This record gives sequence, structure tokens and C-alpha cells, in this order.
Amino acid sequence: MSTPPAMDARSSTRITSLILRRWPAAVGLLGAAFAAIASPDRETVVIALFVALACYLAAAAFEVRWVAWATIPIASALVVAGALVGIQPWFVLGGASILLVILGLVLGASRTALAAQALAMVAYGGAGLIALTLDSLIGAILASLILMAHGVWDVIHYRRNAVVPRSLAEACIFLDVPLGLVLIILVLNAP
Repeated sequence: MSTPPAMDARSSTRITSLILRRWPAAVGLLGAAFAAIASPDRETVVIALFVALACYLAAAAFEVRWVAWATIPIASALVVAGALVGIQPWFVLGGASILLVILGLVLGASRTALAAQALAMVAYGGAGLIALTLDSLIGAILASLILMAHGVWDVIHYRRNAVVPRSLAEACIFLDVPLGLVLIILVLNAP
């Protein structure tokens, strides 16, 4: 017995609607998959963490939510440019973060939002840097756990609908947690 054509059309419309509503999750998962395939190591995880933190900080500094999305290609370009001249990504993104805090202060951004995002950069970013100094296995697991913990930060911002667009927070959740899990699985199953 076949399904009536009207049923198939409604079902197809619902699936399409669901996909369109969840595009940020798809973007996050694609980013996680790309990072996991291209370079599944703790440095990649910490770079992803720093870029995510920079997105939140930039949105807070300018008090413009969409700036968070614009920060992704800008921060990525800064990482690549730094690599071309031999500067570690942590210095590039750390320096950019200091400039964002100064800019936020000059522009009169909300001190509360700016302080929260700067503190997150210091706490998560500092922990990420510590992970880079540890034994490769322990460091990779710690870096992954820190990135996954940033997913909690994403959930808080998603639920509060604060600082960044919900779409960015959602994409970040679906990047942070899967990428962290993949790296843990890979390092624990390495020969």
C-alpha cells in the first residue's frame, strides 16, 4: 500500500522546514566535520575555541550581534596571516581580543557584557593554552573538554538570546561538542 501523494508533499515540506530552521546546527556540524577531517589535533581545537571566544567578544565590543558571524572569517584570516609570518594563533587572536576590549571601552559598550566576554576569553583561552603545554594525550583530552565546556557558554547565550545571534550560539554548540568528542575518540583510539 502506498502513501497518498498529499501525505508525501506535507512530509517533505515539514522536513524542508525543519532543515531551514536548523541551518545553524548544520553549519556547526559541517565545521566540526571539516576540522576533524582536515586537522584533528589539540591545536585545531584550541584555535576553534579562540575563534569562538573572539566572536562573542567582538559582538560585545561593538554591541552588534551580527558582528559575531563576521568575526569568523576575519579571525580565520588573522590566524592564516599570522601563520604566514610565523606568529602563533594564540598571540594573533589574543592581541585582537585586547584590541576588541579597548575598542569596546572606547565605544561605550556594556561593561557587563564586555567584562563577561573578556573573562571568558581569559578563562577558556587560558585553559586552552595550558592544554597545549601538557603531554599530547592529556593535552588533547583537556583541550577537547574545554571546547565542549564552551558549548555550555553557547547554550547560556542561546537561551538568554544575548550578545550574539541565536543562530551563532546554535552553530557554536554543534561545532564545539562534536569536535571535542571526535578528538577525544581519536586520541583514545590512536595506536
